[in-house]
Amino acid sequence: MAVVAKAGGDGGGSNEVQWCFLQVKGAIDEDVAEADIISTVEFNYTGDLLATGDKGGRVVIFQREQETKSRPLSRGEYNVYSTFQSHEPEFDYLKSLEIEEKINKIRWLPQQNAAHFLLSTNDKTIKLWKISERDKRAEGYNLKDEDGRLREPFRVTELRVPTLKPMDLMVEASPRRTFANAHTYHINSISVNSDYATYLSADDLRINLWHLEVTNRSFNIVDIKPANMEELTEVITAAEFHPHHCNVFVYSSSKGTIRLCDMRSSALCDQHSKFFEEPEDPSSRSFFSEIISSISDVKFSHSGRYMMTRDYLSVKVWDLNMENRPVETYQVHEYLRSKLCSLYENDCIFDKFECCWNGTDSTIMTGSYNNFFRTFERETHRDITLEASRESSKPRAILKPRKVCTTGKRKKDEITVDSLDFNKKILHTAWHPMENIIAVAATNNLYLFQEKVN
Repeated sequence: MAVVAKAGGDGGGSNEVQWCFLQVKGAIDEDVAEADIISTVEFNYTGDLLATGDKGGRVVIFQREQETKSRPLSRGEYNVYSTFQSHEPEFDYLKSLEIEEKINKIRWLPQQNAAHFLLSTNDKTIKLWKISERDKRAEGYNLKDEDGRLREPFRVTELRVPTLKPMDLMVEASPRRTFANAHTYHINSISVNSDYATYLSADDLRINLWHLEVTNRSFNIVDIKPANMEELTEVITAAEFHPHHCNVFVYSSSKGTIRLCDMRSSALCDQHSKFFEEPEDPSSRSFFSEIISSISDVKFSHSGRYMMTRDYLSVKVWDLNMENRPVETYQVHEYLRSKLCSLYENDCIFDKFECCWNGTDSTIMTGSYNNFFRTFERETHRDITLEASRESSKPRAILKPRKVCTTGKRKKDEITVDSLDFNKKILHTAWHPMENIIAVAATNNLYLFQEKVN
């Protein structure tokens, strides 16, 4: 397969998917509270539920509205279904460390019954939550009054059969399992296995394998901690299970490499089965090369044939059968290469952008600065830059492609590199598993866009 080196042109053709505004969630205030900043976004397996986590430890779940005769166009809108506090701030007295409540990742489990289950994690503790509905309540107890107080046994003169009475719908979120005390370093990834019985959690130096039913024991499957910490040269940045093979997982490193491991080969997967690395071009080497080559996200395609990695300036698609170079490379914001010095000084160079596939693996999406996000069509090699902004938030308003001026002469509607706002960044995005609906987290706001339907 030919390598597609996609230059960072921000153009658009006439046959592209046209995106239109669907909804925006969150306050409009200019003053954004740190706790309200969205830190993760995730659709469930059907796409009917969308979960967000924030820096305040809260999880908000949105449910997709069903179309009704009275509201024929409401299909597609997402409204708040449940909100709960997943994690609280803690303090590690032995290490004198404060453990933030910020939600690092949320992963849904496939639905097995009427309830929904999800895993959420902060830096140290993973929790399994059950989200269930109640629209009936039991009445007519023998040993309790209607207000819930216990009755004296001698007052019970007849045997009553409790009955279920309808009540207003109540959505309950209850913690079913807490998986704690297994990570010395900060958890950066969790991934549910295709056997739906186990999952992995990864921190900077180790990856653990858990069973969803067992909270007091996990198995360490990767450990890259050197005997002498001064010899440490790289850290784990992301990890994910293969979507179909329960024995295969990958993890990426701060050196820009990806290791694929097979749990059938040994209990401790320190020896990888495959090693993916692109040879560095010596002519483009600079002081920042190592920083910008660090991989911030890795995602398998739904088919399981490919995986996608995101580094600071680009997205790469790898064929699992070819380790020596990616089959596709897409430049996300190549125009920032000349700005790396100032991005290093303001710490933006360490921002961790995520990436996601659409449901058919034909298009990929990732974020950028100035509330811009980019989509790349793999077959046609078309790419487009869009903006998550309240200015284009009229119902069904079509998003206009944005262009960044990289030459001296700025055309109308273009924005110069110097006028980009680096405080507005799209780090977290999600794509509906079956339809062209995307969720984009911009600071404390969640934007939802959908394909324009004629």
